[in-house]
Amino acid sequence: MFFGAGNLIFPPIMGANAGTSFPWAMTGFLIGAVALPVLSIITIALSGTDLRDLASRGGRVFGIVFPGLVYLSIGAFYALPRTGAVSFSTAIAPLTGWSSSLASTLFNVVFFGVALFLSWNPRSITDSLGKVLTPLLLVLLVLLVFLSLANLPASTSAPTAAYASAPLTSGLLDGYMTMDSIAALAFGIVVVTSLERTGGGIGAKMVRRTSVTALIAGALLALVYVGLGLIGHVMPGGQEYTDGASLLADAAQMTIGWPGQVVFGLIVLTACMTTAVGLIAATSEFFHRLLPVVPYRAWMAAFTVISFVLAAAGLNSVLAVAVPIITFLYPIAITIVFTTILTRPLRLTTPGLWAFRASAWAAAIWSGASALAAAAPLGQLRALLSVSPWQDLQLGWIVPTALAFAVGLAADLAVARRDA
Repeated sequence: MFFGAGNLIFPPIMGANAGTSFPWAMTGFLIGAVALPVLSIITIALSGTDLRDLASRGGRVFGIVFPGLVYLSIGAFYALPRTGAVSFSTAIAPLTGWSSSLASTLFNVVFFGVALFLSWNPRSITDSLGKVLTPLLLVLLVLLVFLSLANLPASTSAPTAAYASAPLTSGLLDGYMTMDSIAALAFGIVVVTSLERTGGGIGAKMVRRTSVTALIAGALLALVYVGLGLIGHVMPGGQEYTDGASLLADAAQMTIGWPGQVVFGLIVLTACMTTAVGLIAATSEFFHRLLPVVPYRAWMAAFTVISFVLAAAGLNSVLAVAVPIITFLYPIAITIVFTTILTRPLRLTTPGLWAFRASAWAAAIWSGASALAAAAPLGQLRALLSVSPWQDLQLGWIVPTALAFAVGLAADLAVARRDA
């Protein structure tokens, strides 16, 4: 659940661009791509609900809009087209030399056509493939890491501008791009339900078991990400690459050879396909439940077409579309996680209702204003937002959200004293 084939593109390019700032950049990356997803899983276990029920604590509008945006981001607007773009950049372009827009378009017609066909039918085949391919991909990645570190000439460069001035924050923002934390909020209930079915118990016992499982998965994932980052870190001319897919494909060719690159590309391609099938089904099911008047398969077709259009434009275009969406959603997601965890130990009559609402809406308003200021020439809005500390690091939402949380928590405590 935590690791999708599309995620392997981020650590290598970060490792290359971070240069001598690699330790700090990787620390930030692991916070965004590992620590936050683990906390998100624990949050779902603590709440015992799915994302829509959890978000409904923020009010009716918030309870619909935020989960909807989450499923769009992990679906048709980012994670789903990323599977096609990564497949082309990793498995097709390096092996065939076809890198034109026409080649990308034709490939993605086939890729998403097959994905739609497989998601249209029972998913037992793709489920079985996923259980085999993900471990196989991880084994091959471990082999690639060891061979790269042993055979590639160490070629550490000076960090690029972003990593020279703020390596920790730049790494954190790169970690956001994996979307694992938001995906964990959406699919965390699957983990909890699976553990319940295998005798995981209920209540505090379930929370403990879920937490241990998430921590173990997070530790293993961290090792994979560090290894992938090190490949980019030692790759000769690593900063000349514009995306991690091309860098990783060339590293595979240099260390494993052409046959190894073929195997690597095919595994990534198939793993991305199984991910695409799952995302088409999951997002379509969510929106069909939200709007039952639209048939389930109509949602599937619509999301597949949108994903194809974005993926055909290329990996960098997909990432460009994703950045404003992610920078808007992540402050809200992080706020929900920490608000749920911080209010859990308190014996509140309203179970942190006002703390949740105040902080979630503050994060949403601030991150929305920040996204608007970044997209349009609104000097006065930018000046207003710059009053908050760390706004230049895209972390300006922290202080106003913390203040809103404090006010909401005071209201919750007042209600608890009144009802005592």
